[in-house]
Amino acid sequence: MADQEEWSENATEATTISLVRPSEGGNKTIGSFNPKFTYPIFGEEERIFGYKGLKINLRFHAHDMRPNVKVTNSQKFKAVGETEPTDVTEILKEHLPPVAFLSASTFDNATANLDWAPPGELHDTFSSPDASYEIRRGSMTDKAIHQLLIRIEIFALMFIEGGSYIGRNQESQEPFKLPDDAAQWTVFLLYRKQPSAVDATKSEYTFVGYSTVRRFFYFQPPTPPASPKSDWDLPKTEIDVAELPCRSRISQFIILPPFQGKGVGARLYNSIFKHYIESAQTKEIPVEDPNEEFDDMRDLADLTYLRTIPDFAKVRLNSDIQLPKDHTSAVPRDIVNPVLLEKLRVQTKIVPRQFARLIEMHTMSQLSETVQPSFEEKKGSPTAEDKHQYHLWQLFVKRRIYRQNRDVLGQLDSSERLDKLNEALGSVELEYCRLLAAHVQWAKHYENGSAAKRKIDDEAEDANPAKKARAD
Repeated sequence: MADQEEWSENATEATTISLVRPSEGGNKTIGSFNPKFTYPIFGEEERIFGYKGLKINLRFHAHDMRPNVKVTNSQKFKAVGETEPTDVTEILKEHLPPVAFLSASTFDNATANLDWAPPGELHDTFSSPDASYEIRRGSMTDKAIHQLLIRIEIFALMFIEGGSYIGRNQESQEPFKLPDDAAQWTVFLLYRKQPSAVDATKSEYTFVGYSTVRRFFYFQPPTPPASPKSDWDLPKTEIDVAELPCRSRISQFIILPPFQGKGVGARLYNSIFKHYIESAQTKEIPVEDPNEEFDDMRDLADLTYLRTIPDFAKVRLNSDIQLPKDHTSAVPRDIVNPVLLEKLRVQTKIVPRQFARLIEMHTMSQLSETVQPSFEEKKGSPTAEDKHQYHLWQLFVKRRIYRQNRDVLGQLDSSERLDKLNEALGSVELEYCRLLAAHVQWAKHYENGSAAKRKIDDEAEDANPAKKARAD
């Protein structure tokens, strides 16, 4: 055991990822960072046996993300029987394409093509104080898109909790071959664009991050419903799958560490969301397992978007509703106009759970300062109407919490169930207090320019905005 510990290295600390740019004087490093996770590659304990002073250098050309692997150590364990050092290079061959294992000199001698441009079609552009940015969009069936994806997909394991590959099949004899479901995937690439240091008339691109979106068939019941006796015939022409109604689910979403805290992740998300809002085929825009940081960014962006819709101004608590006499009575279904809510949800393509949270946030923000949950002291004394509104809002939230946790809460007795609901409500109030305070700054962007947006984007992206936590 002593030998095991002595010859064991922390895989995350030993791994350094660098973005380099070929220049006249040799490769120039423009950013280096460690992965957040290495357990999908080197095992749950994130330890590598058999070395002292182990260094795993993963270098990527900053523009086309061509990778290169270099593994060094100060000492290597001499094999004893079946106990031998971990073959780091062999493990990495399962995760990076063959080009990554060419010699370092081949990588170093590669020159940047000043006419190079990212793959895919130009989807969107935006500027920030530090640079201009381009978002490129393309299908995974595009060979150039797929080549880039298999070069960068290792980041999905390194920065997304429970992340997985989509551009390859690890079980296949040809793992880097285009997957069968490639046509269902759209890839969005975010690049920083700056004048070239070599030729100011040319531009140089730096890879910043990416997102992938998968299309799923969306079943729409016929309106009006078809008669059980009505006949159904097969279509006489071939069906274009791309024209079928679908859910466009945001899957992977990664901004590399050197570019976090600049507000670019929110800009990428908003651009993707806008694209699918305008897509006639897309009926819902879910997100696959976002983490807390991504959730925050998404909440702020979605709430800002909703408040630009004229009909959203009609969303408010119905003060005419009378409170139930006791906790055993049914909660009214029209505390907020359900017809209006469903109309808005369908229009905005936001999935039900996310939409419900946004409505709760919005209606909480409408409460009087005398009763509105806040980190600050309440202002003034609440009127009877203020208290009534607050109790209605609490019931509105509790109803959603109960519906989502019906199976568990239904097994508890009445008093324990009420305690659990109140406990959950308290947590929701704290979360919404934090988000609404952040949203005040976020929303100023739309009134006073980009400075406030930059500030709150920085806060939302201080942690890694890769995704994994809650499924829609």
